[in-house]
Amino acid sequence: MIRAAALRLEGHVRRTPLLNSAFVDEIAGRRVWMKAEALQHTGSFKFRGGWSAISALSPQAKEAGVIAFSSGNHAQGVALAARMHGATAVIIMPSNAPKLKVDNTRALGAEVILYDRDTENRQEIGVNISQARGLTLIQPYDEPEVIAGQGTCGLEIAEQAAEVGITVADVLVCCGGGGLTSGIALALEADAPGLRVRPVEPTDFDDVTRSLLTGIRQTNSKLGGSICDAIVTPTPGALTFPIMKRLCGTGIVISEEDCLRAMSVAFSRFKLVLEPGGAIALAAALYHSDRLSGEDVVCIASGGNVDSEMFARALANYPCT
Repeated sequence: MIRAAALRLEGHVRRTPLLNSAFVDEIAGRRVWMKAEALQHTGSFKFRGGWSAISALSPQAKEAGVIAFSSGNHAQGVALAARMHGATAVIIMPSNAPKLKVDNTRALGAEVILYDRDTENRQEIGVNISQARGLTLIQPYDEPEVIAGQGTCGLEIAEQAAEVGITVADVLVCCGGGGLTSGIALALEADAPGLRVRPVEPTDFDDVTRSLLTGIRQTNSKLGGSICDAIVTPTPGALTFPIMKRLCGTGIVISEEDCLRAMSVAFSRFKLVLEPGGAIALAAALYHSDRLSGEDVVCIASGGNVDSEMFARALANYPCT
């Protein structure tokens, strides 16, 4: 399914680079390779899954339109993919989502419906509107075609790692519901079995890490409140968790402070603009090296859709010297 998605994405998705910096290697104590998905269309890997899911729909379903719910990156990925397919898109977003993400989603032609993350259930809202309007619901991670689309990032990592001679490494993945994590894990299982995926999550939203430790899906006590909004989900996906349980190593939990520090490093040393959740894998490589093994580590820089205020906060408070 991932290879089929890759064929549909060919010519539409960017093959993002695998970057390295001697300065970053020195901080981490090993070679750090950054998969720059922040350079993907709409500023995150989510375009891969959005295109994969919409391109697999029937002509009738495309004509009827699609609906998705997201804090912002899946929203933009689906909105752009829908527009490129000539389909209408309705996106349900939390009212406290970063303004940049809401504005960009609307600018891509989607109808945005805001909801209260603390008191309303986005799944229920999405299902109700989908049924009422006859729209296809594209889940942000618990959807086979979305997982397959995100898995194309893993196919690229396998190829790029081989090009620079990496055969064994931890692959640190910014993890919310597990669509990217499970997709990459499946791709690497087939094409680069020496590369092991490690989920990385923010403090207080470590449901995947706890689920992997217990073997049972765990739930977060909070639904919001983290600057890592892009990877805040209530629980691992029903489809994604069994994949992660079978293929992933233990998770790593990162503080918000370390995410901000990593944003500053990414800008200074890679010239990349990352959002907090998009920098969390780099933070794990830089500041939690004791949790890793081997001479190489691959980090997914999953998204760069950050408000100017948050970005300025990272650079001002954690200057990289």
